[in-house]
Amino acid sequence: MTKTLLIVAALVLSTASTNGAGQVKLDISGTWLFTVTTSAGNGTPTVTLKQDGEKLTGHYSSTQLGEADLAGTVKASVVNFAFGADVQGTHLDVTYSGTIENQDSMKGTVKLGGLGEGTFTARRQ
Repeated sequence: MTKTLLIVAALVLSTASTNGAGQVKLDISGTWLFTVTTSAGNGTPTVTLKQDGEKLTGHYSSTQLGEADLAGTVKASVVNFAFGADVQGTHLDVTYSGTIENQDSMKGTVKLGGLGEGTFTARRQ
């Protein structure tokens, strides 16, 4: 009986460590250079991110949309963040949704309110 319990316990522990080893937790805090392609034009904004668990905060900076603080989430390899921008007197809600490919790159889509949408790639600086 004791031998059977030890074998079962060993199997449970080995399965738990295998599952944990397969999941790599990435921290995307830092400065990122984005390359954005949209129907409204292209840009290369700089985004500074700070990750605290699943919470994401930071700052967006570009010549097209200006400066803005952002907020979002990181869940596993999925990143989402949003901010508001004023362009020629019109307010835009800008939303980025993407996938973290590795510790230094991500890609996804961007929505510019009702004015357009596009894609992005990003590299950590």
